[in-house]
Formats: sequence, structure tokens, C-alpha cells
Amino acid sequence: MTPNPRNNITFDEDEFDKYTDSDTGTIVSVRKFTWRSTSGVSVQVITYGATITSIKMPDKNGVIDDIVMGFDNMQGYLNPLNPYFGATVGRVANRIGFARITIDGQTFHISANLGQHTLHGGLKGFDKVNWNHYVNGNKLVLSYLSKDLEEGFPGDVVSTVTFELTDENRFLYDFKCTSTKPTYVNLTNHSYFNLAGHGSGATEVYKHEISINADSTTEVDKDSIPTGKLLPVSGTIFDLRIPKVLGTVIHMIPGYSGYDHNFCITKGTIQENTFIARAYHPPSGRILEVYSNQPGVQFYTSNSIPEHPNDFKGDKRKLAVLTGKGGARYYKHGSFCFETQNYPDAINHNNFPPAILYPGQLYHHTVEYRLFVEQ
Repeated sequence: MTPNPRNNITFDEDEFDKYTDSDTGTIVSVRKFTWRSTSGVSVQVITYGATITSIKMPDKNGVIDDIVMGFDNMQGYLNPLNPYFGATVGRVANRIGFARITIDGQTFHISANLGQHTLHGGLKGFDKVNWNHYVNGNKLVLSYLSKDLEEGFPGDVVSTVTFELTDENRFLYDFKCTSTKPTYVNLTNHSYFNLAGHGSGATEVYKHEISINADSTTEVDKDSIPTGKLLPVSGTIFDLRIPKVLGTVIHMIPGYSGYDHNFCITKGTIQENTFIARAYHPPSGRILEVYSNQPGVQFYTSNSIPEHPNDFKGDKRKLAVLTGKGGARYYKHGSFCFETQNYPDAINHNNFPPAILYPGQLYHHTVEYRLFVEQ
């Protein structure tokens, strides 16, 4: 463990686990990196998927708990049921309609892994590779080379993500990408939060007060593919500009079993970090605030994670079980995500923010998690 003389953060490296690469048959060592502050906050990241595996923080009584979903070993992260827990998602996060993009008049067919559409980078996205690592002080820099036509996307793309925990209990991460050809890039981190503790379930998630700085959402079709239309949130269940207790609204989403929608952030410029979203859990006093330079955030309430047996109406023998850290069982609505990103399917809609990364340009996406407790 190495203290940084400039602050109260310690930072260390160790092995998380090993796994056998399915393409090469080689045994791969997955490294883990842990930041610890004197205030009781700690964060752990592993090289596989550039994944945030743990964020621990005290509550208003000083009791420390882990507030993100994850697994204790690689068996969990390789499980097909793993819903991208904590992973860096790319080359393109969210959905691409009909697994097809057009860049400067040329059409590219992308791997389809959601029926006829693409989700979170295709069959083997950035979440399913072991990233290279480099340590600079108490900053962790992970990098990955995505080769030309990987999953169908054009251009060699070099991606880096830099992670850091500060004295003020702000966890920062920063995505950068360059490409050798015009291509489509839209990264995000897919951490699942429950400020009551990762294993406390939907009962505690429903107590969270949620606010999102957005005055519109992107309309989607039955497959959750954007139509290109922006819908004002005013007067709807999507108006989270004033905090709402999640349990009072989550069951009221038309046609959905919860939130899984892109919110269009209200901001003056996408070049500067702005307030994105806030979650507050009154019983514990824990608060998470998210800041980013991105124009959108996907708010997702774990609708596709298997239901709790008490809520499942079918044959309970067929009910899948998702077991996480420390043997915790994870169920539907037991966590939520704030996925900062460009609008979904932006490359296929002229009225959405620009989505093409050209050679010589830099894709730069910054995120800040502010972690604190209300006494």
C-alpha cells in the first residue's frame, strides 16, 4: 500500500483473479487497484472490462457498506447473466437500431446482440476484454486497442480511461479515444448503485430520492430504439427535476417495468462538467451526485435482472438467480444506474448531438461521482 504524500489517499495494486481467454486459451491475470481515504471511502477497479467492482462509504452513523453491485471473482464477471456490472461499455454504449451505421455515405453492419439491434458494443464489447494498465501516482490509466472492424466498427480506436479518488471523496474517471478512420464512439460506465448497500434490495432502492437535470427525454419505439423525437418531461413521470421518491413513480412508467430511458441534460455547453443527477437515501444519509460533460444520461432501474421469488408469477424452478459479492442475491429493482453518454443511436439521427469521431479529433468524456453523507 503506497500513501500519496500530497493527500490522505492510499492506493495499492494486487491480483483480483485469473481466467482463461476463450480466443487464445491463455491464462490471464486480472489486476485490481484500490483507493482508500482516511474518511472511510474506498474504491476498487479491475482491469477486466475496466470495471468498478466496489465503492464503500460510511453512513450517517459511521457504518461502512459497499454501494455498487459486483462479484467476488472472475466466475461472476464471466457469467452470461452479468448485466455489465460496473464495466466500461463500448465501443458504443446503449442501442444501435438495426445494427447499422452510416458514416460519410458508407454503411457498416455491426454485430447484433439484441435481436436485430446492437446493445453496448455488440457480442464482445469493451466490457469483455482485459485492459492494459499504467499507474501514475494515485491515478490508474487503463487502455485498450479496438482494431479496425472489431464488431463491425471502422477504424483502429485507442481508448483510455483514467480513474482517481480525491481527498474530497470525489471519484473521477475520464475517457479518451482517438481513431484512424471516421467511426462511432460513445463510452459509459455501467455501475449499479444502491446507497443502502449493494445487497439490500428493492425495498431500500424505492426509498431513494432521485433527481435528474433534464427537461426532455428521447422517445423510443417498442424495442427501445430512439425515433428521433425529443419529448418534454414537464407534467410527466419523467420530470425528475424536482426530487421524487423512486418507489412512488417507478411502477408508473407506461409500457415499462421501471426506468430505462435517456434523459437529455439541461446545460449551456457539453464542454464543461455540469450537474447530471443526484440520489439520496434518507435512512442512511448517503448521497451520490454525478457530474459530466455528456449531453445525456441513461437512467436504468435494473428492470431486466431476475425477479425476487416472492414477486415471480411463473414456475419458480425456472427462475434465474444472480449471486453477487459476499453471497448477496441481486434482484429486479435492487439497484439503479446513471450512465452518462451521448444520446442512444445518435449517429442515425441528424438532430442528436454529433457522434462521429474523425482522425485527428479526441473523444473526451469526463465523469465525477461526489460521495457524501447528510447527518
